[in-house]
Amino acid sequence: MLLEDQLEQAQCRDPFDVLGMKKDGDLTHFKTWIPGALKVSVFELVSGKTIGELQQTGSSSLFTGSFKKIQGGLVYAYKVENSEHEYEVIDAYQFQEQAYHAVHYVDHAPENVYHQLGAQLLDLDVGLDGPISVTRFAVFAPNAKAVSVIGDFNYWDGSCHPMQRTSMGYWVLIIPGVHAGHKYKYQVKDSFGNSLPHKADPVGFSAEQYPSHASIVYDHSRYEWNDSEWLKKNSGDKYRQAMSIYEVHLGSWKRPGDNSASRYLSYHELADELIPYVKDMGYTHLEVLPVSEFPFDGSWGYQPVGLFSPTSRFGDPDDFKYFVDQCHQNGIGVIIDWVPAHFPEDGHGLARFDGTHVYEYEDPRKGWHPDWNSCIYDFGKETVRQFLVANALFWVDKFHVDGLRVDAVASMLYLDYSRKDGEWIPNVDGGNENYEAISLLQWMNQAVYEKFPHVMTIAEESTSFPKVSRPVYEGGLGFGFKWNMGWMHDSLHYISKDPSYRRYHHGEITFSMVYSFNESFVLPISHDEVVHGKGSLLRKMPGDEWQQAANLRCYAGFMYAHPGKKLNFMGNEIGQAAEWNHDSSLQWNLLEFDKHKGIQTLYRDLNALYKTLPALFESDHEPNGFSWIDHENADQSMLSMLRQSNDGKQKVVIVSNFTPVPRDDFRIGVPQQGNYKIVLNSDDKKYWGSGYNEQDTLTSDDTHWNGQEQSIRIDLPPLATLFILLQE
Repeated sequence: MLLEDQLEQAQCRDPFDVLGMKKDGDLTHFKTWIPGALKVSVFELVSGKTIGELQQTGSSSLFTGSFKKIQGGLVYAYKVENSEHEYEVIDAYQFQEQAYHAVHYVDHAPENVYHQLGAQLLDLDVGLDGPISVTRFAVFAPNAKAVSVIGDFNYWDGSCHPMQRTSMGYWVLIIPGVHAGHKYKYQVKDSFGNSLPHKADPVGFSAEQYPSHASIVYDHSRYEWNDSEWLKKNSGDKYRQAMSIYEVHLGSWKRPGDNSASRYLSYHELADELIPYVKDMGYTHLEVLPVSEFPFDGSWGYQPVGLFSPTSRFGDPDDFKYFVDQCHQNGIGVIIDWVPAHFPEDGHGLARFDGTHVYEYEDPRKGWHPDWNSCIYDFGKETVRQFLVANALFWVDKFHVDGLRVDAVASMLYLDYSRKDGEWIPNVDGGNENYEAISLLQWMNQAVYEKFPHVMTIAEESTSFPKVSRPVYEGGLGFGFKWNMGWMHDSLHYISKDPSYRRYHHGEITFSMVYSFNESFVLPISHDEVVHGKGSLLRKMPGDEWQQAANLRCYAGFMYAHPGKKLNFMGNEIGQAAEWNHDSSLQWNLLEFDKHKGIQTLYRDLNALYKTLPALFESDHEPNGFSWIDHENADQSMLSMLRQSNDGKQKVVIVSNFTPVPRDDFRIGVPQQGNYKIVLNSDDKKYWGSGYNEQDTLTSDDTHWNGQEQSIRIDLPPLATLFILLQE
């Protein structure tokens, strides 16, 4: 194929060999492809001296010229005349060495993926008064026949900027004059020369929404952080700190104006409204559903395409940095959902990126997810592993997030996850564990904790896979925490029963303590429990209107008493009536009613009490901080427990009455003699409770009870949890 045909059809894979400046004996040759040009001359950039005019090759856009040999190094540009105007352009094909630099060190450390690949803004010193601004593009497409950079700077014309293929399978090019804000994609030809859908940059730092899904050149050095105090403060032991997490879908927490508003709150508006609310409610952390760019609103972010780009639905990357920064300045940690388990097959995304399975397993028995109809990363391929580990580091490095909650870990660990016999491939030992995914998760956790020891990783893992939250050197996966899906399932099943039947399900509410210290658990009442016909948390509760609210309050108290960090999805704290709808705001109007205002007040007070009593959080993951007082009273559906601080000095007795029957003069064993103060009662009138118990301070007596040497007598309200603190 003639050179001009290769260039016109965007099938030139070695443009550095044929374009740019070449020296041969006494001559210096120039060759460039400029669509639409009528006249092209070349000049020296430093001196401005014209070297000569190039000649057009036939009617094509190829211009060539040969001149007497030019001594020494030369940085040059073209003066171009077309039918509309004249302009100057620095030739991209004179920066071969600088372009190749992008891939020299990619495999040395995972973070080099986002330091070297994608669109990197650079300043090149070429001997002028100052450096010239360029953007270096680098993308991995090992089986492509040709790749071009297309964008709003070259009329989306794939013939303008063909990229150079390197031996490692990366394609590289430096383009002068492309700066932050320019939009671009990659035009990729498969191994047969067929055009693929235009691809967004896998390591793109910003992206447009539908319909273009174009990547945007972005400058990560621009934002000035103001969270140094938070970063110092946040370096403590997470296991011994209070952690009450407010899980939020940014698009539906609140809509601007009325609930029918079609637009979202921006990152700045969320900073102005969400952060003060979270601070007022006393949560320690925000966990946001995935913010990596995703094409379909209805996936809630769990079908990501742009792993290195915060979604532009709410603003640009600097706006998201501002949001995180403001959280930190207000004492709130930020956890993001991270989704390495699968990705959609949208044409502009990673699926069959160069016409082959670059990112996903080739065999659909491993590479296709039956639950979500999406692709599965090839966890055994080194470039994919580097890509994913780099992405985990990227969010901590560039956006200062405090934690990564890893979605759908179980689907990664098991080769037969949601598959029938014959639909999966056993591992080399004939088992169902995905060794490649296991090692990938271990590497990710080791890398995150090594480079950012103040950060935490949290696994959503729904099986009994061993040692999920144990260090890799102990044979674990290396996560800091694990969601306690067993506690969630059992406790919700129990609390949804009519109280008259709870006596037959008593083991469900106590079973979690059999394994509670096997892992470092977070107790989650997440978005998954209030959607897809499951109803809101309030609507899971049995009984009439008062009993539903009382059940919810009693259950919330039990959750805060139980060992483990806490997570509640938005809307739980106001007693949302309807199940969550991602297309509309929470039902904030419900706070006009005392019932919902009372539920909100309870959650606020639970957070405040939880944070001020070390007994409730210091030993969440060690058995010395918890003991049952009575967990066998199934007939009365009663539970009582003791939480104590790490030094054993602070003691809190918690009792839950899971029936609507008050229990007058009820005796409870206590750990030692003294006065006990009721510091929170979920049946208090301010919570829309009955106010049945008017007691404040209780004094123990010498009556042995529940295996304790002392006991107290108390009038227990119906459907209520009480926190009773031993007075020092």
